Amino acid sequence: MAPATKTAPQRTRQVGFSGLTVSRFGLGTMTWGRDTRAEDARGVLRGFVDAGGSLIDTAPAYARGDAERILGRLLRADVARSDLVIATKAGFVFRDGARTVDTSRHALLDDLRGSLERLGTDHVDLWQVHAWGHAPLEETLAALDFAVASGMARYVGLSNFVGWQTAASATWQRAVPGRAPLVSNQVEYSLLARRAEVEVLPALQHFGMGFFPWSPLGRGVLTGKYRTGVPRDSRGATRHFQWYVEPYLEPRSRAVVEAVARAADGLGITPLQVAYLWVRDAPGVTAPLLGVRTAAQLAPYLEAEEMTLPDEIARALDDVSGGPNEARDAS
Repeated sequence: MAPATKTAPQRTRQVGFSGLTVSRFGLGTMTWGRDTRAEDARGVLRGFVDAGGSLIDTAPAYARGDAERILGRLLRADVARSDLVIATKAGFVFRDGARTVDTSRHALLDDLRGSLERLGTDHVDLWQVHAWGHAPLEETLAALDFAVASGMARYVGLSNFVGWQTAASATWQRAVPGRAPLVSNQVEYSLLARRAEVEVLPALQHFGMGFFPWSPLGRGVLTGKYRTGVPRDSRGATRHFQWYVEPYLEPRSRAVVEAVARAADGLGITPLQVAYLWVRDAPGVTAPLLGVRTAAQLAPYLEAEEMTLPDEIARALDDVSGGPNEARDAS
């Protein structure tokens, strides 16, 4: 089998049809302040920026604001604000010790003001509605308009919106001149979760929006670490993430993992790199969000920056993980 092709990397990608550009891989911070210590986060962020990374994705709901607080401290001491494209979210709030979705104008803008305070900045580059909520859609989207008009956010987007929700939101914003256009959506996407290809990606393409896949390694399962059991130091072994990993430990997922491992053996790279490259260069993808916890975990992604999967391998993985990717076949 031929080795993975090395190419001169295009370091940035445009977010849909907007003027926003980001690195073609992003850094997720969901574990910061919980499973990722502040010192480890510092090493990850430094390595990320040194390698040309710019997009960092966070949220008030991550460790109840601690992820944003850690990032804010790093912005003051370690990394220049101008080096980063900061994306955060709003709409998940804690009430009576439980997390709930509230996409009302008050809740969203309260989240945003809190994010700016924790991050120590006067604006975020991308502000996203974290999930579809029960507030009237026009009220939710009016909060995005206000954030852009006031300068608190440069661009606005969505997170975890399915196809019809994405289309309804983008259509509403286009209906009246002067509303802030939606530039992106982020949903789960990997060789173990290809549902986005059915409606989300076609909607994003139609409206000229970017796509940020979260959990591109199948919640860590595509690394191959769970092939013989659940490692003690893995997310699957923790009480708060066990539920998150378990859905991908069933027989169908194991078959995909084995196919990824065979491809990696033939290409002379790791299963992690195979799975990551498949997502990074899939049709419609802007930048996968990487949930690494240490600088050592970041290293294999950086090594893969000058690689691409042979087309026949990408298509074979399409077949084994759910069938042909119609967008790839049309390209």
